[in-house]
Amino acid sequence: MDVIDRHEVLRTVLPETDGVPRQIVLGRDAAHAAVTLADLTGADHDEVSARVRAAARRAVDLTRELPLRAELLALGPEEHLLLFVVHHIAADGWSFGPLWRDLAHAYTERRAGRTPELPPPPVQYADYALWQHELLGDADDPDSLLAEQLRYWTAHLRDLPDQLTLPTDRPRPAQPGGRGGHLAFSWDAAAHQRLAALARDCGASVFMVVQAALAALCTRLGAGTDIPIGTPAAGRTDEALDEVVGFFVNTLVLRTDTSGDPTFRELIGRVRDVDLAAYAHQDVPFERLVEALNPPRTAARHPLVQTLLTWQSAAGRDLELPGLDITPVPAGTGTARLDMEINATEHRAPDGTPAGVEAAVEFSSDLFDRPTVEAFVARLRRITDAATADPGQRISQADILSRQERRTLRERNDTAHGVPDTVLPRLFEDRAATDPGAPALYYADLTLTYAELNAAANRLARLLAARGAGPESVVALALPRTPAMVTAVLAVLKAGAAYLFLDPDYPAGRLAFMLGDTRPVLLVTDRATAPALPATDILRLVLDADATVEALRTLSDTDLTDADRRAPLRPPHPAYVLYTSGSTGTPKGVVGLHRGCVNRLLWCSRTYPWHAGQPVLAKTTLSFIDGTTELLGALLHGAPVVLADSLTARSPADLAALVARHRATRITVVPSLLAALLDGDTGLLATCTLWVTSGEALPPALSQRFADALPHARLVNFYGASEAGGDSLHAVADGPDVAAGTPIWNTHVHVLDAALRPVPPAYPARSTSPAPAWPAATCTAPPSPPNASWPTRTARPASACTAPATWDGSVPTASWNTSAGSTTR
Repeated sequence: MDVIDRHEVLRTVLPETDGVPRQIVLGRDAAHAAVTLADLTGADHDEVSARVRAAARRAVDLTRELPLRAELLALGPEEHLLLFVVHHIAADGWSFGPLWRDLAHAYTERRAGRTPELPPPPVQYADYALWQHELLGDADDPDSLLAEQLRYWTAHLRDLPDQLTLPTDRPRPAQPGGRGGHLAFSWDAAAHQRLAALARDCGASVFMVVQAALAALCTRLGAGTDIPIGTPAAGRTDEALDEVVGFFVNTLVLRTDTSGDPTFRELIGRVRDVDLAAYAHQDVPFERLVEALNPPRTAARHPLVQTLLTWQSAAGRDLELPGLDITPVPAGTGTARLDMEINATEHRAPDGTPAGVEAAVEFSSDLFDRPTVEAFVARLRRITDAATADPGQRISQADILSRQERRTLRERNDTAHGVPDTVLPRLFEDRAATDPGAPALYYADLTLTYAELNAAANRLARLLAARGAGPESVVALALPRTPAMVTAVLAVLKAGAAYLFLDPDYPAGRLAFMLGDTRPVLLVTDRATAPALPATDILRLVLDADATVEALRTLSDTDLTDADRRAPLRPPHPAYVLYTSGSTGTPKGVVGLHRGCVNRLLWCSRTYPWHAGQPVLAKTTLSFIDGTTELLGALLHGAPVVLADSLTARSPADLAALVARHRATRITVVPSLLAALLDGDTGLLATCTLWVTSGEALPPALSQRFADALPHARLVNFYGASEAGGDSLHAVADGPDVAAGTPIWNTHVHVLDAALRPVPPAYPARSTSPAPAWPAATCTAPPSPPNASWPTRTARPASACTAPATWDGSVPTASWNTSAGSTTR
């Protein structure tokens, strides 16, 4: 009560009149209401902790209650707990120095039977508030301090990122729950001394060194190179304020530029220059700065900064009372104001030598789990150690992975799995022989059995072989989505060649480029499509021409052997050629090998199996790997293909009707098509229990919408690239929980930063592959296909294949190291 008497701000209430608050300083008697006693003798630890948490979280009605409450809890004859709760509006961290000194003086005097003589401080907080208002002046006055500093901040924070994006355990909610966690950590004296030495060497403070390390870590974790970090400025710019209790703190936005991969020494220099300028313009209240800059406002995040770094000295902050042994006990509120707030306190020995750092992280439980924050703190220590060990190294060179994280990356890439040494047509022929009368293809009112489809493909394969198709050659297919297209794909594979699908809807210029780049030995088409194709000297085979029909009638419908082909067909031979979109330049031809396609299809059959007799919808163009997977995945496992024609494939309503008509159980869609299907009659989709998304990012909101609309169905997210043999990652989406997933058989996946170094594993593995369904066989990275047929082709083994991919909208890229079997032309 003596302390409350001395500091007016501790007995100030803020009632409102017509919505406008005003300050009323209550009399000294008001202090009695803020101090209570309670007997908790015999209470256990949990009961005392619950009492402390409740007191810390209890709201304060500032219109009528004092901003400070003190409660003395008697735990036993020799043990007491002083619970001291003060609202931030009345005190900041610095305030606890004079508070503890006043409390110690009052206690000492009262213990000796004397009335404490605590004269009022020379300045009260209300005096400071008036002085600050006069100092800053009017923002409309261009010569005022406020206007001058606002000009600085407006220029300095122009185009500031809306938020600092770090890897989180959950997406940012639209409305934060306010729940928070607390994690304490410390750095020993040796580490503190190394930081201090580096700070001296760079003409900076220890805070600046740690800020630079924190910014470098954020960049390494994918937050970009423009890193805004908040820090509190004490705001006590006059010695007369040193003994005043009150809230003087202002939040500064320290914008760190990590672009160009600077050395740690260079980065500390950048930080020093920015920080000195910021402190020279520290008088603008943060709320005025937000008002002036007017950043995009949302309840989901704090404006301007979401991560705070607080650094302070422990000198003068300890409470010492005569005759008592005192141990500080921090009381967490279980809440968080920001995404992450790091509060650190430096300790110094009597001679000023660095003696260690005690710190704590307050984090938003909406975004982070405690293990994620523990890993973040450990990485911060590793990057500060790297900076102090070699300030001349670039920030990209610092190793931020622990041994356990490296072990985790190795374990997640332990995907070795036996795959039979076979080719695609042999697997299809085995299925056709197993159940020749089973339906293989539904199209309009037509049904083809496995025996009929296999026989038709065998006849065409023999004709193709006679016209020059074989291993290491390409056959172009320009056909509409009819059974003839499916027959042609199987026929090309049976002949041993690789198929190149020319989508009739593609521009003529793109088709001409693909034909000129690949130089196929044959172009297979029909009479309706042929006139739209570019002129070329490539030999054409028109399937519905009378001569072709007559030639096919005379050929055997038995399976081809190597004796019937131009050369033996082996797993390393090409099976298809796909062209990338060309969005990054000239389209690239990607050669998929039998080995890689067999690996992917057999992995998928074990993890997300096709079932004999259960129809699969095929609506994706064969210009994409998903089209190949739809057809061959089903046909190799006895699942009849429901083939959508080109018009139906473009209509969500018609696709839904086709699913319902044939009771299809499986479909592959891009997320945008999934959204369109969910907009329609979802009752038509009830039989479809396995949905695969690929080709676009799957939004968490769409995944949740799917779960709500089709609760009995499973949604699988595939991720990959044609250059890596197709989809390489997979995960089952669980409502809003969407992941890129884990690698398929015999595939290594690494997420790399801009310097091509692995980023830390952020999440646990979502799925594992069951035991093999096929006889064990060694699957190794394929050699480059021979160049005899394509003299100018530059081929490389898939084990060296890399492909860029956006990862959470940030710096890292994905790199595949796979034996899946594809090469890039």
